[in-house]
Parts: sequence; structure tokens; C-alpha cells
Amino acid sequence: MTRIITDSAADLELPAAAAMQITIVPLTIRFGTEIYRDRVDLCADDFYRRLIESDELPSTSQINPYDFQSVFQEVRQAHDTAVVITLSSRLSGTWQSAVTAAADYPEIHVVDSRSVTVGEQCLVRLAARLRDQGMDAGMIASHLEEKRDSLVTIALLDTLEYLKRGGRISAASALLGGLLVLKPVIAVRDGGIEVIGKARGSRSGSNLLIQEIQGGGIDFSMPIALGYTGLDRTLLDKYIADSSAIWQDHSENLPISQIGSAIGTHGGPGAIAIGFFRP
Repeated sequence: MTRIITDSAADLELPAAAAMQITIVPLTIRFGTEIYRDRVDLCADDFYRRLIESDELPSTSQINPYDFQSVFQEVRQAHDTAVVITLSSRLSGTWQSAVTAAADYPEIHVVDSRSVTVGEQCLVRLAARLRDQGMDAGMIASHLEEKRDSLVTIALLDTLEYLKRGGRISAASALLGGLLVLKPVIAVRDGGIEVIGKARGSRSGSNLLIQEIQGGGIDFSMPIALGYTGLDRTLLDKYIADSSAIWQDHSENLPISQIGSAIGTHGGPGAIAIGFFRP
């Protein structure tokens, strides 16, 4: 049997992960002296309540090799193989931890998604699909590394403040967005985060997302994932309605996730994200 393993930064809802037989290894998040495992000790709603109320930005920590080894040992004891999909190695040391842990486990294949959140989730969903089609672990890993070049991860943020505070973008970029009261559109490119546009207000931001998607199209035969940060999905539902021409034939099958603390720490509340493959 081939197992699919990922980290909690893929923001795959736990019921969906269970249904697809996907193992999730949690990252950790720290509020002051309190440490929690993402989605295990701290659910997304409680995280956002604390994030909004806290004066100090929480910090996130990569998964350590020991945590991966514990999972890999279970794979070996069951005489199984596994594919591990991690968030981008440019954004976290989690990929390196998985590679280090897998050094003595030739049955484990580690893939750097070069993405995060809904983009990473698209690769995880693809891996599960390929497993169910009978592909072995080595073939799945190779296919994922080939297809990730056509993977797109874009998001509309309410503010650049959290990315600036977390050191993910320069203070100058954040200041520009703040002074002009702009909604930034970001993308994960080459494994890193880039600001690709700024819009005045949510409607203009939504239009930028639509333009970015329509520019190269979507391969609807491949996995798609949408996500939102904060305590409700109102903004995401509005975006889907505003861009109904894109989703109208697929709206009943859109996987929607609440983005958790590993990414919500840096994106802040009020963001929406879309992951998909180009044709």
C-alpha cells in the first residue's frame, strides 16, 4: 500500500483527509510561551480569535525530523511505501526535516511542493488520485514533480501587515500597500511569495484574481482548491459569485478549506486563496 503524507500547511480539512486516507503531520505555533500543534491542539477558529486579539504576532515552527520519523516507522512496520508532500522549502525547513528523516527509509519519497496552502493541497489531492489509480510511490513522486511546474497559487489579502511583521516581504512593499489603502494580490512563484498586484478595494482585488486566472486558464480535469482565512467564508463566497463565469460548471465540486494557523499567521484574516493547474 502507498500512503500519502503531508503537513498541516496544506490546509486540508481533517474530514477530507480521513476520507482520502491522507496522513497530516502538524506544524507548531507559538503564542508567547504557549505552544500548539496546528489543527490538533488549536483549531482554526480559536487561532484567529487569538490572532485578532493579540498584540504580538505568533510564530510558527517547522516539523522536526523526529516527528517525521515516527510516521515513517509506522509505514515501514506495515510494509508500506509513502509519498510525502511538504510546503515550499523556501518558506520552511519542513522539507529538509522530511528529507533528513527519510534518509534511512528508501520506501519514503519526499516531494517539495514549491507551494503552500491550497496550492500544496492540489498536489496532495493529485497524489491521492494517482495512488487510487494504482501508481506506485516512486511514480507518484515523479509525476508530482513534473506537474508542479503548472501549479498556480494566488491569493487576495486584506492587508500586507502580517506578511511584513512575519518578515515574508519587505517593509517598503507593505508600506506602499498600506499608504495607498490597497488590497494586495500575491502568488507563490519559484517557491517564494511575490506581490503581483494591488487593487483599491475588494472588488478590484477580485477582478485582479479573475484576470490572473483567465490569463492562462484552469485545467478542470486536475484538482482545484479554494481557501479563506478568518472566522467566516463570506469574502470567498462573494468572490465565487463575482467570478461565476469561471466556476459555474464546477461550483458544486469546489473543495473549500479554512486556512489554518501555519499560513494564517502570515496572511492574516480576510484573505482568500485559489490553487489550480494550468492546462
